Amino acid sequence: MLGPIEIEVIRNALTAAAAEMDVTIWRTSRSTIVRELLDYSTAVFDAEGSNLAQSARIPSHLNSMTHALRALLADHVKPDTWNEGDVVIFNDPYCGGQHLPDILAFRPVFHDGIRIAFVGTLCHHIDVGGLAAGSYAAKATEIFQEGLRIPPVKLFDRGIRNDAVWAMIRQNVRKPDLLLGDLSSQLASLEVGAAAITRLARRFGAAAVIEAGQRILDMSEAGMRAAIARMPDGTYEFEDFLDDDGIDIGKPIRLHVRLTIEGDTAMVDLSGCSPQVAGPTNATLASTNAAVMFALMCCADPSLHMSAGCYRPISVVAPEGLVVNARHPAPVAHRIAATHRLLNAMMGALHQAVPDLIPAAYYGNSYVTTFQTVAETGAREVLVEIEIGGSGAHPAKDGVNAFASGMHNNANIPVEMIEAQLPLTVLRYGLRQGSGGAGRFRGGLGLVREWRVDSARCFFTANMDRFDHAPYGLAGGGAAAKGALLLRRAGAETPIPPKTDNLPLVQGDVVRLETSGGGGFGDPAARDHEAAARDARLGYV
Repeated sequence: MLGPIEIEVIRNALTAAAAEMDVTIWRTSRSTIVRELLDYSTAVFDAEGSNLAQSARIPSHLNSMTHALRALLADHVKPDTWNEGDVVIFNDPYCGGQHLPDILAFRPVFHDGIRIAFVGTLCHHIDVGGLAAGSYAAKATEIFQEGLRIPPVKLFDRGIRNDAVWAMIRQNVRKPDLLLGDLSSQLASLEVGAAAITRLARRFGAAAVIEAGQRILDMSEAGMRAAIARMPDGTYEFEDFLDDDGIDIGKPIRLHVRLTIEGDTAMVDLSGCSPQVAGPTNATLASTNAAVMFALMCCADPSLHMSAGCYRPISVVAPEGLVVNARHPAPVAHRIAATHRLLNAMMGALHQAVPDLIPAAYYGNSYVTTFQTVAETGAREVLVEIEIGGSGAHPAKDGVNAFASGMHNNANIPVEMIEAQLPLTVLRYGLRQGSGGAGRFRGGLGLVREWRVDSARCFFTANMDRFDHAPYGLAGGGAAAKGALLLRRAGAETPIPPKTDNLPLVQGDVVRLETSGGGGFGDPAARDHEAAARDARLGYV
């Protein structure tokens, strides 16, 4: 039996392996959405598909990858059919994935003929086909319109690449060199991760690595149970709304949480959520579980090791056919909208149980903008940007301005990189005055960003929310500002619907996006006078 020191050495080695995988993708990827925006994740799993260690990347990815790998092993590529050198990829949300731009890749790790682990990566690719460039079509009504669906398939079988699958992917996407370059970075990351786990097994032995994995899961479970046990027993309810699905304009979508704490367990009942919708704001269980688990893990001790063991004391009720557990073939491209809002609702419920821990609502939305520029020669380039807003005010401090929060952990794409690679000019990029909710502690500010089209033609797609339902405040704090999306052409400014596909633009057009801030916390009248004066001096209000 391993002692506590050996367990810690192996646990930290697994975390270091996931971090090495992370750096590998960052240093070798091709597209701006992966290399600059950092929309990818890496993790190490045990032989049964449970997450043991992960990089410091995207919560919506990391807390869904166990679900994806377990579904893969149970229903698609059986455990006894994996070989040394295999790599399985897929992106189908109805096979355990999230949405089609997210391609998952898993590789088994063997030692002395025994499968001891898996390593896995998930990258948001710049385009996988479909109705709109960037594969984020706002008006899709079935998944078949959203792009190339890749079922679980061996891209590598015993180390030999399946060139037919490679060619099939190349033929069906708008930027094949970028996608295949990023996919190659995923493969390199898997190689690095597998090598790290193999070194660990050579040092400690296969049995020790397997035992350490089981102990790590048990430790995470104990830490999560302790966090839940500190919450008062009871049932807590909260709801928030998406504006609409882009098809039935103006019809809100309800995200309702009924959280029951009993001892050291938590049950989250989502039966009160709206039925699935026609547009692409639906989510599958992989996405939904990620939001639920992340919310509760945020309430744990900061020293808690994040692994699939944290999921054990948490149960989720989400009947099929709801917006949080959509039935095939519902579109799911903007599933992150539903999970952002679900996280906002989870936090509202948790505030009732642990009010000193939970901040007001963050911006709660992915402001997805896609530009497909078309030169006079016909050459096309694609830019996908995912803008953010302000975080919610905390019970003891102001929210953070322009901060990737909640289901996000993205960076921005540098202006210089955009302008060097595409015929676009960023005219403005800064904080949005007055966008944070008022309170004793002020919500963080959102952003203003303006893009000018410099190509002969351009097609613009937007898929975003929080234009009708603002991020809420708590404990008497005010709501944040709602979003705004505008087109400036020949001196006139007109609104752009926040869910828009392939809007034709011409040279000189300017698109302006204003994102939401975070909600305020506490009575605004109780705000410190010096803090209020500083806000005015800095132009925040």
